[in-house]
Amino acid sequence: MNVRYTGPKVRLSRRAGVPLTRKAVRYFEQRPYPPGEHGRKTNRRTTGDYGVRLLEKQKLRWYYDVSERQLRRYWDLALRKPGASGAELVTLLESRLASVVLRAGLAPSIYAARQYVNHGHIAVDGRKVDIPSYLVKPGQVITVRERSRRMQPFVAAAEGVYADERIAPYLSVDHADLRITMTSRPERQQIAIPVDEQLVVEFYSR
Repeated sequence: MNVRYTGPKVRLSRRAGVPLTRKAVRYFEQRPYPPGEHGRKTNRRTTGDYGVRLLEKQKLRWYYDVSERQLRRYWDLALRKPGASGAELVTLLESRLASVVLRAGLAPSIYAARQYVNHGHIAVDGRKVDIPSYLVKPGQVITVRERSRRMQPFVAAAEGVYADERIAPYLSVDHADLRITMTSRPERQQIAIPVDEQLVVEFYSR
């Protein structure tokens, strides 16, 4: 099934077992169990090996907001790379334009980042790119287009409202100028995600 989940992200976070958006963090602290009337009684440890690997794969999909087909395509790409397949998979997902916009603090969530790209607000090396899956390469410069800069979300982004305490080490960000440069390829050890990609490797390798 290739349909992207569009329901409440807090509910999705509870299914995943980790907060997938900043907004979900508060809710998740209050209700750290799966959704549904039996959620409180669910013991994640009783899930079989297949279920554990499937959930981890789903978490990776939800975290980066990609469809099953897209994730499978990234997996096939990762297999062709010389490094460890799981690390390469995460690097590819992190290099997506939507991911870079989020990591740089130009959007409050991956869902908003994807929407900003889709709606044509983002440029790469001065040219509009409206494909969230566009893979950014080291040296490329991402900016908010001039006509979009006065919109409220980007005014907030320019003030650093969405920025994490620490910017990803492979990005150089000027929030006031709404400008990002990818200075190097993301390395797995630089990427903090609540997913064990080795379980995803095992899922796809079964």
